[in-house]
Amino acid sequence: MAQKLWEKNVQVDQEVDTFTVGKDREMDLYLAKYDVLGSMAHITMLESIGLLTKEELTVLLAELKNIYAVADSGQFVIEEGVEDVHSQVELMLTRRLGNTGKKIHSGRSRNDQVLLDLKLFTRAQIQEVVELVSGLFEVLISQSNRYKDVLLPGYTHLQIAMPSSFGLWFGAYAESLADDLQMMQAAYKVCNRNPLGSAAGYGSSFPLRRQMTTDLLGFDSLDYNVVYAQMGRGKMERTVAFAMAGIAATLSKLAFDACMFNSQNFGFIKLPDQFTTGSSIMPHKKNPDVFELTRAKCNKLQGLPQQITLISNNLPSGYFRDLQIIKEVFLPSFDELKDCLRMVTHMMREVKVNEHILDDDKYALLFSVEEVNRLVLEGVPFRDAYKQVGLNIEAGKFIPVKKVHHTHEGSIGNLCNDQVSALMQNIMDGFAFNRVNEAEQQLLS
Repeated sequence: MAQKLWEKNVQVDQEVDTFTVGKDREMDLYLAKYDVLGSMAHITMLESIGLLTKEELTVLLAELKNIYAVADSGQFVIEEGVEDVHSQVELMLTRRLGNTGKKIHSGRSRNDQVLLDLKLFTRAQIQEVVELVSGLFEVLISQSNRYKDVLLPGYTHLQIAMPSSFGLWFGAYAESLADDLQMMQAAYKVCNRNPLGSAAGYGSSFPLRRQMTTDLLGFDSLDYNVVYAQMGRGKMERTVAFAMAGIAATLSKLAFDACMFNSQNFGFIKLPDQFTTGSSIMPHKKNPDVFELTRAKCNKLQGLPQQITLISNNLPSGYFRDLQIIKEVFLPSFDELKDCLRMVTHMMREVKVNEHILDDDKYALLFSVEEVNRLVLEGVPFRDAYKQVGLNIEAGKFIPVKKVHHTHEGSIGNLCNDQVSALMQNIMDGFAFNRVNEAEQQLLS
């Protein structure tokens, strides 16, 4: 059995070992290539302060690049008896390079290693999420422009209220995603700070060059205070989870609308056949299962910040093993959100719109406010116009004029999609992903 990094002469009870390791080996596979990337930056810094020779650095970097390639291809394995990704990487180096492989841990703890791994992993996942959100945004804006003149009922209290349009409907969800990414950008900035060098949470007597590893890994800045760097574990994940929950909430609401609008009682949209499923007993059914599952998955994701809060909210400063459990709920959540984003993007691109919804007389009362406003423009006081139209409705005498003349910013006739797109582009530019990508590529080259 491979020895753990912290074991000396006494081996821990097997049942205790199983309980304490838990799902860590499985979860650490998410972090493998980021652990290697962090080690590359760390040993480059160690060489600069004389804790490694140039020759040792050269062979270590070459071998770490090989391990990175294995991890990047999904082939990385944490062997039986090896506690975590940090132990596995060090074991692989020691097998190939002997005592030189044992030198990479100088000046750091598994505490700041996992902090670093989580931040590198999370910022990469945020980039993927942001790019998928941007793709969905473009589809929604395109559909909004395409169907800008097609009216549909707007609702309050699930009762018909006033005319809306597919331009407004698609565009509303696009703008919602822009706000969601504004929140994600704030979370990204919290994530993109370097904890490496905080060691077990109290720094190191080695003359570490923390700004050097910050630059090598493309971080915006340090987590300066070493105690705060440790306190940031759980906080970073919770902050990012809140931003993910915002995106999930937008998708969940869109999924509910789509399920409702697709039903025969509404008939506003038709989902692509390839995105619906049948019934085992009713041959006519075309169920919106993809949207229903999206709704459920996104509702589950909205509970993620609370889960993280409840795991970490009563811990004092310093490291505690409780934090390990956050990995189990946090790391897999990105895949779930990305899957939902991909599916919703496909469906919104292919959805068919009913262009004659308001031909049905049951929607006639949608235009009551339009009639009130018409009378006001002719000089009738609003309250009198409201009463006059209301009495006509009660008497069954209301005859709708099925035209709308909304021209103010953001209304049916003036969607402001160009301005919303400019807002989104400004938010996207604020992430500055290129700087991070270039730093990582430089480290690997």
